[in-house]
Amino acid sequence: MTTGKIYYGWWLVGAAVVYQFTFLSVGQVVVGVLMGPVIDEMGWRVWQFTLGASMGAAGGALAGVIAGRVLDRHGPRPLLMLGAVVCSFSLWGLAVQSSLWVFWAISIVNGLLGWTFFGPAVVSSTLNKWFVRKRGWALAIGSSGVSLAGLITPLAMTAVIGWVGWRGGYGAMAVFVAVVILPLALVMRRRPEDHGLLPDGVRPVANRSITTGGTSNYDSDEPSMTAGQAVRTLPFWQLIIGFGLSQAALMAVLIHAFPFVTEAGFDRSVAAAGLSVNGLGNLVSKLAWGWGLGRFDPRVLVIAAFGCSAAGVSLILVAGNLGIGPLLMVGFFSYGFGFGGTIPLSEFTWAWYFGRNHIGAIRGIGNPPTLVFGALAPVLVGVWFDIKGDYQVAFGALIFSFCIAAVVIGLSSPPVSRTTEHRLR
Repeated sequence: MTTGKIYYGWWLVGAAVVYQFTFLSVGQVVVGVLMGPVIDEMGWRVWQFTLGASMGAAGGALAGVIAGRVLDRHGPRPLLMLGAVVCSFSLWGLAVQSSLWVFWAISIVNGLLGWTFFGPAVVSSTLNKWFVRKRGWALAIGSSGVSLAGLITPLAMTAVIGWVGWRGGYGAMAVFVAVVILPLALVMRRRPEDHGLLPDGVRPVANRSITTGGTSNYDSDEPSMTAGQAVRTLPFWQLIIGFGLSQAALMAVLIHAFPFVTEAGFDRSVAAAGLSVNGLGNLVSKLAWGWGLGRFDPRVLVIAAFGCSAAGVSLILVAGNLGIGPLLMVGFFSYGFGFGGTIPLSEFTWAWYFGRNHIGAIRGIGNPPTLVFGALAPVLVGVWFDIKGDYQVAFGALIFSFCIAAVVIGLSSPPVSRTTEHRLR
């Protein structure tokens, strides 16, 4: 940061909150809320509805490869503007469609070119370029939008759907995306060097100036690897597997938690409250993860986060079987507390392992497999429910996924040398 200048990076953090709130709201949280009303009216099966969301996530995985390179070269603005326009039109299309095939097609387009472009792969990668010393706090605060989505969106959308129906719910989201996301794209910038600033925590070299070209004219004590170098390392694939398994479990629970609670005999309002409690735990956890990332090895924090989520899903499962409402809320809070660490911990770990210079391209290559994990899991859980009529075994498998993910991340290590000072940024 240069003397006498406001550190612009914190404006980007504020914008990231709104972007990630919208990303989770329209792409994932609302899926579980809309599932019941849509399939009841349209006569679809659970797996058919969840397949739409999953194919959208798979489409986003394909787009991520190109998006990462665009981000590194041109910054996030073109991606954000394209994502907002496509997402708004897609949501409007979902509001007026009456065919399963059309529903699937629009969902794919929305994931391929819509809400994916204002998600963590673009927004958090941008923050990684602007921060080094306070990266943990920047990512934690920026991802609080995800927490707010889990806290606000279920209750808000349950009320909207109850008032104007599920078609009106899709329409309301379309208007929100157009009005909020498009203007905020003007705030986002590629990297601090383009504007005569320094990334937080990076020291300029004496007698050298900051350039605005593609290569910075300063020395950073943060090692970086190119995408080609990264993919040839074992840790790259360990992060993909570990975070992919976690993403699969998190998304499957997020989408199926609402119908699980109602199938267990609770009212829809209780299910909405549970998802909001999940959002509260998610939000509260940001303080813990942001503080911890400045003091501890991120792998330890990742294991702790996965453990919290696994414990929470276990409690949700037990509470559903026994019909204990308070225990259900404790489970949602624990699940949400672990969930809250997903974005800051994963994005921090990726940058900690491979550096910030090519993080867009690296995340662009690494994100597709992770999204595929997250896309398949909800569909498989939906198929299991359609066949067996309950979620017991499926949720047990998700708990096991958290455990395997924790082991894989715990056994990984950075492919570049890290000093103690650098580890505890």
